This record gives sequence, structure tokens and C-alpha cells, in this order.
Amino acid sequence: MRTRLVAVFTTLVVLVIAGLAVPLGGAYASHRTGRLLLDRRADATRFAELADLAARTGDRESLQPEISRYAALYGASVWIGDRDGVMVARAGGGLVPDHRAIELALSGRTTDALPSLTPFGPQHVLIAEPSGRDAQISGAVLLLAPTAHARTDIAWVWAALLLAGLVVLAFAVLVARVLAWWILRPVTELDDATQCIAEGKLGTRTTARLGPPELRRLEQRFNDMVEAVAAAMARYRDFAFDVSHELRNPLAALMFRLENLRPYLAPAGGPEFEETADELNRLARIVTDLLRLARAEGRAPIASELDIVAELAPMLEAWREVFDALEVGFSVRLPPLLRVRAVPGSAARIAEIVLDNAHKFVPSGGSVTVTLDADDLVLRIADTGPGLSEEDRAKALERYWRAPDHADLPGSGLGLSIAAAEAASCGARLTLLPNHPRGLVVETRFQPWQAPGG
Repeated sequence: MRTRLVAVFTTLVVLVIAGLAVPLGGAYASHRTGRLLLDRRADATRFAELADLAARTGDRESLQPEISRYAALYGASVWIGDRDGVMVARAGGGLVPDHRAIELALSGRTTDALPSLTPFGPQHVLIAEPSGRDAQISGAVLLLAPTAHARTDIAWVWAALLLAGLVVLAFAVLVARVLAWWILRPVTELDDATQCIAEGKLGTRTTARLGPPELRRLEQRFNDMVEAVAAAMARYRDFAFDVSHELRNPLAALMFRLENLRPYLAPAGGPEFEETADELNRLARIVTDLLRLARAEGRAPIASELDIVAELAPMLEAWREVFDALEVGFSVRLPPLLRVRAVPGSAARIAEIVLDNAHKFVPSGGSVTVTLDADDLVLRIADTGPGLSEEDRAKALERYWRAPDHADLPGSGLGLSIAAAEAASCGARLTLLPNHPRGLVVETRFQPWQAPGG
């Protein structure tokens, strides 16, 4: 953005410089062309008077020395003709009589404009002047004058304008860079602060000391927002710890006391006792899952560069024994190394939740496949269980949702919600897809690691 601001400001300055320098250069070129016309036309007028005097006195031999000295001094060419257009005298080379210019002069008109000069041309200009008095035209004078001196003057002025424009442009670019840095300093600080906060450094704050007042106010409000979010997350964590202390201990005590009552129960109360114990166990699992979900959603995601292969491999080997005992095929395909952006432990927790669901639903003789794609950074766990319909897959990540056909199986309905929260803490995305010909595929697409400022 800083480069774009400097480019826009520089473009405006270039347009302003061009809008001033180009007219000034053109005006000076026109002025210098006019001066050359006046100077050379004065010389042509003098030669016209001498030619008229020679025509009236018949002494034309005095013309040649005059025009020869002039041609030698100024490097010009002079041609003098009579009223019939016949050459009377000539000095200097390179002048080819222009019949239109001769006709112009013999008609009593003089050259009143020259082509505008530039440092690149024209090399010479032609001036026509009639000789004679009033309506008595006695001849014509053509003067081919060099423009080197005038073009040099124009070149120096144009060079001065160009140099001044470059100096102004360089100063403007310097000012633009400083101004852009000053304007965007708060934005840069905000960007760095949000990057640090995304990495879990919630103590990061900005220093609103430089930049426009509006952006400094934005920095201050950002700091206030971070303070409020950090305080809310702290209260959330405190609440989770309080719930852990207040619920898990009483539940454990209640289950212990219930077990102590077993010897005093009549045989007829055995089934009721077992159902009560199952409900308490279910309540304990729900509390545990709720705490895991609270930690997953409330934890500041301190993501880092992590080799998830090293994290997954030991856990997958432990699950291999579980599936072997259930006579369920279990295959794992992992690359030797895969570094991604992840929170330590999250990938293993996601895989453990998905595999726990698979071992409940995949029947004996089925299969579970774990694949880690190093190109797409996708952890894919596919099973050949009953699977979920499209409608059920859309709801499966909601809290407490359970498939109607499997409501009798153990579980709290929070597993996939916890897995989705764990994936979100890593910046990953968890999706549910159908497996063919049957079953479910759970994909977790991780993000590549990018160092701060990279």
C-alpha cells in the first residue's frame, strides 16, 4: 500500500511538473523563434534597401561585398533578384531559390512567421523581403539564416527546466515516501499486532504515537478491543476451571457412593442400579467433553511450525491395536515429514476423535484408512461404516447432534464439534464427505506454515 501511495503521489507531481514545464518550454521556444525572425528580417530589410538603391542608381556591384561579408560572418546565404525574379547577387552556399518565397516578396509581402524552433531543428530558416518603396517593387531578397545559436539557447532552457523538474520530482518522491510512512505507520502497527494476536500473544498492544489522528484513534480503540477480548477469554477460562472443579469432583463422589450402595440393594434393583450408573458415566463424559470443547474454543491458538507426522504416528499405532482387536482393517499412509501451521496436539486430538467415532460404527470386517497428503496438506480419515446422509453431514458438526439411527450408542454428541474447534484453532478446515461405496470421510485441510512477516 505504501508503494501505491508513493506511486499515486509521484504521478500527480509528474503531471503538475509536466503541466508547468511543457508550456514554459514551448513559450520560450516561440519567444526565441520570434527573436530570430526579428533579427534576421532586420538584416533582410537592410539588404532590400541596398538592392533598391542599386536598382535605382544602376550600381549593383556594391551589393556583392556587403552580402559576402554578412554570409561569411553569420554563415548565412543571401540571394537578391530583380523585379523579374532574375538573380542579381548571391553569397553563401546551400540556398536554392524558392519560387514561392520569391513570388511572396515580389507581391510586396514579407515573411511574418517561422516554424517553431526546437533543439532538434530546423537547421535553417528562410526569410523573404521585397525591395522597393510603396508599390514600386524593384526586386526580392531571400535570406537563409542558420538557427544553431537559437536552438542552443532553447536547448539550455529546456535542459534547465528538465533538471529543475527532476530535482522537484526527487524531492517529491522523498516527501511522498516520508508522508506514506507517516500515514501508514498505524496500519503497519495494527497489522503486526493482529499477526501476533493470531499467534496467541494476547498481550500485544500498539503504540499510538505516529500517524494521522484518525488512525491513532483507531489504534487506541483496537487496544481497547483487545483488552475486552482478553478479559472475556480470561473469564471464560476461569469459568471452565470452576466448572471442572465444581462438577467433576461431586460427580466422582456420587459415583463412589453409588458403588458403595451396591451390596445393600435387593436383586430386583440391580437393573435400575446399572442404568443409574450408566447415566452417571454418561454425565461424566458430557462434562469432560464440555470442558474439552471450552478449552478448544477458548484457548488462544498459539500456532507454530509443526511436524504433524511425528505427532500422529504414535497415536495411530495405539489405535491399530484397537482396530485389530475389533477385526477392522486399519491402514495408514503418512509421508516421512510434513510441516504445517498447527497448535501442538490439535492434529492428534482431531484424529483421535474421528477414530473413536469410527471404532463405534465400523463393523467387523470393515476398514479404516488414514492418509496424509503432503501436497494438499490434508489429513483424510475414511471408514466403511454406515456413513451419513447429506442432510446429516450438514448437522454433524453442531453441538449435541447425534444421528437418529445411532442415538443408543455411547457418546455426548460433542466429539465432531470439538474436532472442528481444534481445526479452527490451527487455521484449518474440517469437512465431512461421503465415502464410496459407503462410509464417511473426514478431511482436515491444514495451512502451510508462514513465519511472521514472511
